[in-house]
Amino acid sequence: MGPHQPQPQHIHQNPRYDHRHGRSNLASCAAATAFLLLLVAAAAIALFILFRPHDPTIVVSAVQLPGFASSNGSASFTFAQLAAVRNPNRNMLSHYDSSLVVLSRPQNQVAGFMFIPAGQIEGGRTQYMSASFNVAGFPVTGNAEVVEVESRMKLKGRVEVLKFFMHHVETTKLCTVSVSSRNGAVLGFRC
Repeated sequence: MGPHQPQPQHIHQNPRYDHRHGRSNLASCAAATAFLLLLVAAAAIALFILFRPHDPTIVVSAVQLPGFASSNGSASFTFAQLAAVRNPNRNMLSHYDSSLVVLSRPQNQVAGFMFIPAGQIEGGRTQYMSASFNVAGFPVTGNAEVVEVESRMKLKGRVEVLKFFMHHVETTKLCTVSVSSRNGAVLGFRC
């Protein structure tokens, strides 16, 4: 080798240095991955809290029994009920397979039944539903002045959450209606 040619330099790497450097990279990747997973979990929890599906609420506002007639221990009438159904969710509620049932008290025998037509209720909105149907052969005991009728409104449906998940919801409202056995006037009801 001539005097003007650079001499090759030998660089010796410390094996311990490479090992530590690799370890620190692995620790950084693990910390970043753990942070990202924690961030994704926090976002999922926040979205669940904000968009958590709730069951609809039913408020019965009126009950009537027009055409009430009683004879020989049984009564016939038209059962009419007005209810407000509120969808507390942010997304639309699609309801289906819903019903209104009239039961005799205290026997809890089905005296009348009606399917509620399927429909949709916008998020945060209230929809009023009225239903009426004929009831025949409703048992009236002896000389009782007051007859108790029980109505059970059941609403089933589903709510779409974040455009990906469908959540099934169901709610039931049970009301006891006190009726005059003489003329079918509603004396009061409690739900």
